[in-house]
Amino acid sequence: MANPGEFEPPIRVDYPDPLWIQAVRLIRDQINSGSLTEGMRLPPERELCQQLGISRVTLRKALTQLVDDGVLAPSHGRGWYVGTANQDRDWSNDLESFSETAKRMGLEPSSEVVTVEERPASLDEAESLGVAPGTPLFHLDRVRLLADVPIARDETLVPAALMPDITGVDFETASLFSILADAGLAPERAESTIQARAADASLAESLRMQEGEPILEMHQIAYAADDRKVSMSRIRYAGDRYRLRTGFARGAH
Repeated sequence: MANPGEFEPPIRVDYPDPLWIQAVRLIRDQINSGSLTEGMRLPPERELCQQLGISRVTLRKALTQLVDDGVLAPSHGRGWYVGTANQDRDWSNDLESFSETAKRMGLEPSSEVVTVEERPASLDEAESLGVAPGTPLFHLDRVRLLADVPIARDETLVPAALMPDITGVDFETASLFSILADAGLAPERAESTIQARAADASLAESLRMQEGEPILEMHQIAYAADDRKVSMSRIRYAGDRYRLRTGFARGAH
């Protein structure tokens, strides 16, 4: 087996297949053999060009095809990464927890907990949640991961009066949605807004990306079946790791 980044056999100019198709085949062979595994970064483009004996234009055509096939994922300023088997699956526009989404995709969810605390609501937070300023809020800040790849930074606020006893809860694996559901406050609907932003230094570090890379920031208010506001979230997704599937229909005129 070739070492990672060492492609055998080399590209042949006397073969009938175009050079870029041969490059696609060789990179796929490395992945299928296990020399390149999920989440691994490919060698730099200059090095790949030298090893494969092709131009950068030809290499880019091959890499772009592999991205279209769901085999690779580009990361601006960082290179090309081997994708996951479920990379081409969209995130549903149904209201589901991060853990539920992961299970639907066949991936293992986990979290890196940044903050777990109780603190008073600010004026803006109180207005958004429909509580009085200074009302105690449960604040949970986590980096959310799928198959050990950071996908999003999730900050959620819940009125503390609605939270059950969470002593001993490990939020690296526990689902906040499930905890609320067990308390009879399962989120049934949500109002969300999503906009593009650039990652600041702190967020970039937590999501293992470069400062200034694009993110999608979602602000969401979740409601229980009785229309009580049960949570307010700010979720910042790495732009190249999140794709929302939705649909539109023309209304009556």
